[in-house]
Amino acid sequence: MSKLFVISGSSGVGKGTVIKEFLARHSEIKLSISCTTRMPREGEVDGVNYFFLDKNKFEECVKNEEFLEWAEFSGNCYGTKKTFVEGCLQKGEKLILEIDTKGALNVKKIMPEAVLIFIAPPSIEELEARLRGRHTETEEAIQKRLASIKLEIENSKHFDYQVVNDTVENAVQQLETIICK
Repeated sequence: MSKLFVISGSSGVGKGTVIKEFLARHSEIKLSISCTTRMPREGEVDGVNYFFLDKNKFEECVKNEEFLEWAEFSGNCYGTKKTFVEGCLQKGEKLILEIDTKGALNVKKIMPEAVLIFIAPPSIEELEARLRGRHTETEEAIQKRLASIKLEIENSKHFDYQVVNDTVENAVQQLETIICK
């Protein structure tokens, strides 16, 4: 039975790791492919990792309302094509879309049947420790991410489910309960 699951969570919460482990156990469930204006990284394939579009084509898609949601991060645009999602659902697939909370709420407006799942940290302190433990960002970037968490947590009140990522195993089991029922 087709169904769209939209998974969001704060940076550093481990949503990518949780989703990757979940999908490794459930190959029948598909991960949505987003469009982006950024250049492909080594090993990335158009139509597999992303649909790579130039800025003009992306802007044309925005103008023509072809995206369920879209956003700009660090000078690059990312978006989810309505036709891609609709095509998967028409084939009877279960589809996971990994996007930010603002985009998730936009998807819910357009597709009220979408199931929104928020991956939450065990605590804000734990999330901060995870961000700092990555050693990949400046103090300014960490503070910016921490400030955005408040908005994401506020937005998550409108989600259908919250999954606490205290351990990857527990989070995956919670996703299985929600998605595989």
